[in-house]
This record gives sequence, structure tokens and C-alpha cells, in this order.
Amino acid sequence: MLLAASKVLDRFKPVIGVNTDPDRSEGHLCLPVQYTYSFPEALQKLYRGEFRWQWRQRIRLYLEGTGINPTPVDLHEQQLSQEQHSRAHLNGRFQDQRADISGPHLLPVRALNEVFIGESLSSRSYNINKVANQAVEDILKIAKRHENLNLPLSRELIQKVTNDYNESLLYSPEEPKMFFSIREPITNRVLSSNRQRGFSSKVCVRSRCWDACMVVDGGTSFEFNDGAIASILINTEDALRTVVLED
Repeated sequence: MLLAASKVLDRFKPVIGVNTDPDRSEGHLCLPVQYTYSFPEALQKLYRGEFRWQWRQRIRLYLEGTGINPTPVDLHEQQLSQEQHSRAHLNGRFQDQRADISGPHLLPVRALNEVFIGESLSSRSYNINKVANQAVEDILKIAKRHENLNLPLSRELIQKVTNDYNESLLYSPEEPKMFFSIREPITNRVLSSNRQRGFSSKVCVRSRCWDACMVVDGGTSFEFNDGAIASILINTEDALRTVVLED
């Protein structure tokens, strides 16, 4: 689903995914798992018009700065180690005469699920930011101790606070916004990070890395080293047309 969606730039072309591996994949972007086992029923509903359109917002990306390379590496076509991944970008830089473009250069893909920037190849914002019951219980115990609160920490309360926090990280795919998070921020005497997550319609990132990449939906990678600037934003014209079948 992600691989197909990233290549579809026409907002009026429907993209419908079927979860072909429901035992190992949640398939959030696909039809409900019941239609994996009864796909003819899904086709009948589509034929009879028993569905509504859902416009999933997507992320567009611009690259600018010194020495940028807008040539992508398709990670689905190449099973690369980290060293091989860097070498593939290096080879692409010499093969593509556009490598010296200062930008801003609109990249030829749209992100439906995530954009990851860093010196490793994968991430998931929800899993990075969600908290477990144990962490919530420890924080509430500290708050009680500092404020002398007479608050019984029942298992039900801890579970409710945990659920409320984790659910606050989720939002409708049709909302024109994105969730950003900074993974393992460096905090010391020189550098600080007061806001490590949040919602936005546009984020700009300047690279200070020497061997980094920007990965779109886990499948398409762009070199992102020192001097490069990425503008990551929501544009409703990029929304992907999908369907929600009626019950």
C-alpha cells in the first residue's frame, strides 16, 4: 500500500489496499482484515457503491541547500546494509548531474505514513512516544510525593491515564496536520530540546549530519547531509483518495 501510494500523485486516482499478511501486519492503511478472507464481498460493495471516499492527507517534501542530491534510492529494490545504503547514495550523486541544485527541489514522492530523518533507517512516531503503565505509575507516585497528594493510585486510574495520553497521539488521517517527534534528542550544556513532539502543518529541518538520510514511508531514501534543508509540509492537494466500506 505504501509503495503504491507514494508513486500516485493524481489526487483523484483511488488507491485501495488489501492486507495480504494479516498475521504479521496490522494493515492500518488497507481494507479491514475481514476482506482479506472475503475479497469478493469487498468487490461487490465497491461495485454497488457501498462505500465513502476517504482523503488521507500526505506529506510533500522539498530539499534545498548545498550539495543536495534529489535522486532517490528505492529500498524495496535493494536490500542494503547501512554501509551499502550510504554507498548507493554516493554513486547516485556522481551519476546525476542535478546534484548541485540548491533548491528548493520538490521530491517526486508523497509520504502517507512517515518521514524519518537520521543516521538509521526506520522509526515509528507512535511507538516512540507512547508510554506504558509502569511509567505513568512512577510519575504519579513522584507527583504525590512532591505535592503531598491524597490520590489513591488504583490500577484503573493508571490504565485510564495511560490510555488517555496514548490516544492523544492519534488523529484522523483526513486532518490536515502531521505529528512530529525528535528521537533521542541531544541535551547538554550547549544543546537543548524543550519541545520533542507535537502537531504541525509544516516542519523545516537543517542537517548537521555526515552520513544521514531521509526515508519516506520506509521505502524511498534521499541523502540528507550537512548543508541540506528539508521542508516537510501538508498540502491538501496531495491527499490520497481511498475508500471506507460500509458495514
